[in-house]
Amino acid sequence: MSHIVGIDEAGRGPLAGPVSVGAVRIRETFNKKFFKGIRDSKQLSPEERELWYSLALEAKKRGELDFAVSLVSEKVIDRHGIAYALRLGIKRCLEKLSAEEGDQVFLDGALKAPASFPHQLTVIRGDEKIPLISLASVMAKVTRDRKMVKLAEKFPEFSFEINKGYGTRIHLSALAKYGRTVIHRRSFLKNLTFNK
Repeated sequence: MSHIVGIDEAGRGPLAGPVSVGAVRIRETFNKKFFKGIRDSKQLSPEERELWYSLALEAKKRGELDFAVSLVSEKVIDRHGIAYALRLGIKRCLEKLSAEEGDQVFLDGALKAPASFPHQLTVIRGDEKIPLISLASVMAKVTRDRKMVKLAEKFPEFSFEINKGYGTRIHLSALAKYGRTVIHRRSFLKNLTFNK
């Protein structure tokens, strides 16, 4: 096994927007000092996440690592469910990275790689324990947050640039007032009484 892959997701729970899967692939000989100070994306400030994203981009340009992010739309989530959307995102990322079946794959939480990858390990709170998963979580979150900021321009009433599609008070009151948009996850709104 010459390569190691870390995989995590961002945006599993929001009421709007895509779910994001991030994967980072490194050689076994990669200098682990690179990861000094990284933590799960939720424990980093937006500025720190952007910095890590830039560092990964620079390392990619130098050929030291590779990463891929897959955004899976709310339409896929509504049609097939969040578990399917996550599996699809993982599959796409592994394909983009030309990951090989001999690679060691580490995944966060309850995520699983396709069965064709025999050397995979799902680690509870892996984004806190394994730096490679932490970096994957940063790549997933930064990509998704940027997408939600763009969508905020299209749907200014919903303050997506602030809430990123999560069910905050501001978001819920906007839903009550304006109804859902095309980027809302209909399957996630079923329990809300003002569903239009």
